[in-house]
Amino acid sequence: MDILDDLKYRGLIYQCSNLEGLRKELKRGKIVLYCGFDPTADSLHAGNLLQILALRRFQEAGHQPIALIGGGTGLIGDPSGKKEERVLNPQETVKKWAVLFKKQIGKLLDFKRKNNPALLDDNYNWLAKIKVIDFLRDIGKYFTIPYMLAKDAVKARLETGISFTEFNYMVLQAYDFLCLFEKYNCQLQIGGSDQWGNITAGIDLIKKKTNKEVYGLTLPLISKASGEKFGKTESGTIWLDPQKTSPYQFYQFWVNTDDQDVIGYLKYFTFLSRQEIENLEKALKQNPEKREPQKALAREVTTLVHGKRMSLAAERVSQKLFYGDLESFSEEELEMIFRNTPATLIQKDRGINLIDLLVQAGVCSSKRQAREDTKNKTISINGKLYEDDKMIIQKSDCFYNKYLIIKKGKRNYYFLLWK
Repeated sequence: MDILDDLKYRGLIYQCSNLEGLRKELKRGKIVLYCGFDPTADSLHAGNLLQILALRRFQEAGHQPIALIGGGTGLIGDPSGKKEERVLNPQETVKKWAVLFKKQIGKLLDFKRKNNPALLDDNYNWLAKIKVIDFLRDIGKYFTIPYMLAKDAVKARLETGISFTEFNYMVLQAYDFLCLFEKYNCQLQIGGSDQWGNITAGIDLIKKKTNKEVYGLTLPLISKASGEKFGKTESGTIWLDPQKTSPYQFYQFWVNTDDQDVIGYLKYFTFLSRQEIENLEKALKQNPEKREPQKALAREVTTLVHGKRMSLAAERVSQKLFYGDLESFSEEELEMIFRNTPATLIQKDRGINLIDLLVQAGVCSSKRQAREDTKNKTISINGKLYEDDKMIIQKSDCFYNKYLIIKKGKRNYYFLLWK
């Protein structure tokens, strides 16, 4: 399928500066495109995946993607989508984060492909060399104040205030596009829909400086049918770093996708074919309780980010929890569950009464509720049903002398770590 037709089918084209012009350019042969990632944290998150995978789609269609790390712009702060000024991070911190971003992106794009290897660059390489007077004369003269004030990211901040620093962010991003155009003949910039103003600023700058046409394409910002922010859970952001969000947690995020969202997410985040997605859509309508699309989504995305071995392990863990097959857990699987998963810490040399344990772990709201739940046979620990409210739980009852998994009802799990 033509890359633009594929993006359209997947709902990935939100805006394009000149769709037919871009289509003609793509048909002429390989083009170079880029997407930027400012290191504003020590890891990329689930929301960044859409852009990285879009670069990969272009690469698999024969084009050459550039992942641009914003080591320079990350020191400034993008006002897009922000109601107030960003906190400026120390330069050394941004440098460290940039290195981490490069490693994560390196796992998702093919940098060894023969004819169109992915490229990685950092805008610090040119932004750090800027001389103020030269920059104002050679670049600043192409930006009028009314033009900059008309951009949505700036307009939205005029009432609350925007610093001269963030006001100039679009100029720096436009300059990035110009530098990549001159260095690699980069003709297309992609990004989230909140980046439209910054992208078109680059298109305009290149047109004014070189009289050449380049293109911009934005992807939709994702939201959940429930209204919750995409990439967030009760325990926080879903990160790509396995030390911040374990592969098990990552898998759980995707497998718990709402029926209303799952087909869209399969289009956005997987490389499954149109036929495969349509088959999963039929399965959802015929047997929604089997959650086949959710399982396929979780398997595909976890494999992309964490590799096949960790994806299979996360799937195994999920299945064992679902079917209550807890006694077969290996120590590695339990470590995967407990890593970064919110767990209650138990620090006792002696045993603890079952009722006290249930209240302390937040399984039950009160001792009375704990006794009722125990009497009603809704409480199991490490796969064993507990009916006696006078039972004492010992450290020796833990898996591998430290892990406790309490199940209340059919699906509510609580994790305890005994130290």
